Amino acid sequence: MSRVLFPVTIFLSAFLLFQVQPIMGRFILPWFGGTPAVWSVCLLFFQAMLLAGYGYAHWLPRPRVHLALLAVSLAFLPVIPIRPAITDAPSTRILVLLAITVGAPYFLLSATAPLLQKWSSISSGRSPWRLYALSNFGSFLALLSYPFLVEPYVRLRTQAWVWSGLYIVFTLLCGTLAWAVGRGILSPVAEKDSAHPTALTILFWLGLSAAGSTLLLATTNIVTQDIAVSPFLWIAPLSIYLLTFVLAFEHDRWYARLPFAIAAGVLAPAACAVVNAGIGVAIWIELGVYLATLFVICMLCHGELRYSKPAPRHLTLFYLTVAAGGVLGGVFVALIAPRVFTEFNEYPIGLAAACFLGLTGWLRSGAWSLWTRSNFAVRIPIMALLLGGLSSTLTVTMSGSRKAVGTWRNFYGILRITDVSDPHGAMRELTHGRIKHGSQYLEQAWRDRPISYYGPHSGVAMALNALPETPRKIAVIGLGTGTMAAWGRTGDLIRFYEINPLVQAIATTWFTFLPDSKAQTQVVLGDARIQMEQEPSVFELIVVDAFSSDAIPMHLLTAEAADIYRQHLAPGGLLLFHISNRSLNLEPVTRGLAQHLNWNVAQILAGDNPATGEDGSSWVILTENLDLLNKIVQGAPHVGWTDPKRKLILWTDDFASLWHVLKW
Repeated sequence: MSRVLFPVTIFLSAFLLFQVQPIMGRFILPWFGGTPAVWSVCLLFFQAMLLAGYGYAHWLPRPRVHLALLAVSLAFLPVIPIRPAITDAPSTRILVLLAITVGAPYFLLSATAPLLQKWSSISSGRSPWRLYALSNFGSFLALLSYPFLVEPYVRLRTQAWVWSGLYIVFTLLCGTLAWAVGRGILSPVAEKDSAHPTALTILFWLGLSAAGSTLLLATTNIVTQDIAVSPFLWIAPLSIYLLTFVLAFEHDRWYARLPFAIAAGVLAPAACAVVNAGIGVAIWIELGVYLATLFVICMLCHGELRYSKPAPRHLTLFYLTVAAGGVLGGVFVALIAPRVFTEFNEYPIGLAAACFLGLTGWLRSGAWSLWTRSNFAVRIPIMALLLGGLSSTLTVTMSGSRKAVGTWRNFYGILRITDVSDPHGAMRELTHGRIKHGSQYLEQAWRDRPISYYGPHSGVAMALNALPETPRKIAVIGLGTGTMAAWGRTGDLIRFYEINPLVQAIATTWFTFLPDSKAQTQVVLGDARIQMEQEPSVFELIVVDAFSSDAIPMHLLTAEAADIYRQHLAPGGLLLFHISNRSLNLEPVTRGLAQHLNWNVAQILAGDNPATGEDGSSWVILTENLDLLNKIVQGAPHVGWTDPKRKLILWTDDFASLWHVLKW
């Protein structure tokens, strides 16, 4: 019985351990503005709980204690979080929310793999390392199945209930094994004495694990910043990370030092080059380089962990150290880096650390003594790792070389102000990551002119000009530089909703659209959807400009969000979406919202216009007032859809996928 129960229970625990991560992420993402940092903080929590579980397995492996805790954890089911109050310190709120919702079950699931592997090794005398590979395979399968088999077909709350039911099955299986071990039914087999790992070996494990964890979170940050915050893009890096654990610990044949050392030396500089190249790189090249680099570097880290693994009697110490390294990497990326760096320096730092630690692994195995002029099997991989480490280090030292008036970084990303010029004179630009979020001329004659995506030929300008001359109430989701305020007239009210307090500080300090506006302007801090749910205001025009960034808040494009907009829109009012985006085609999504609302819809496309300082833009207008819509499109430069036969897509809070909107 034990030969079946041990692997089944370990597999189920690992599956549940990583299936709950995207479920929790989907629940809380809309509550914190849809920023990529939400997933980084979630990963930090899960890594910390993994460390706590491994520590418990190492120091308190008493079966009766475990059996009692399993029973207590059932009181936390179902794992459905409750939306928290809107306050500061989003990182702290996320950590507390996850601890209350899923902390106890996740803690016990985390302890299961090392604890049961130890019990299995003690009772049978068999090597536990294949059970470790099985555990990681269960985790890998959970992540891989979520975006393809779970998310598209099962409602979010149903996912939580099903997960809770499977957790009950797990507690019965694990409880049976704990009872059998406690009663002595599974008797121990004598273990051979083995030397305790040295302090340097433990530090080596810690460094390898921390480097892999840093690369995982840093890669996830970059990928989600460049495309969107979506479970699909969360899961791809994490699945690769777990796959490398599976391959490294399943058998020695999967990790060959020489080819992976050379690949790391080639891909680390290539990845740094892609990071520095900016928006000129195609999305499929970006994804390919980032994910290939993550796979190779994590195989390097986890393969070296496999080579340096201890005897089975020290496996819980090994797992505890690996988990501690994972937490160190998570703390570094999620909490320290945003406060210390103004660039994504944690990414090249992780690359450099992994390459140098891989080099250390070669030296620990005696490679230096084998170095000869003709021994290329040693010289080439060592030089490759040295090249990868040095080039990544150089990237860190050169990260602040961009010309900028000011650069800031916080929970929501990197903001940068640069001064440039065009034929009309000096201009100041605000960028979030690599995407422009507004600009303003510095010359007095041009300073109050709306430019960039809000120029006179843009869809929003056409909509504003078509409204009556009476005072208007306008809601704008996404502040940027506050360019919309330039369109304000005396008597108008323009209310901006902005989740990032740093954007408000920049818009009022470095730009003058808000203070110079003839309209009354207000800035409401917090997620726009949550804030609008809590107020009764009605507007003639709602402008949703939150999708030009690399990472879009998908929860502002769902049917539930559209229903909230409708509640706050005056009869016959206008709902506008700015959908200019280099990575995503959001046309079918906005048309799906129009069908959901049973409203009329049109898209106004405008190209770059140096004469007016305008950038090309795509504005989609939704309204139930067909006469007003016809009035707007009559004077538009270009009206239509890039693919009018494209199937409409309706996103909801339960069902939203990037697969069909990615611009490959």
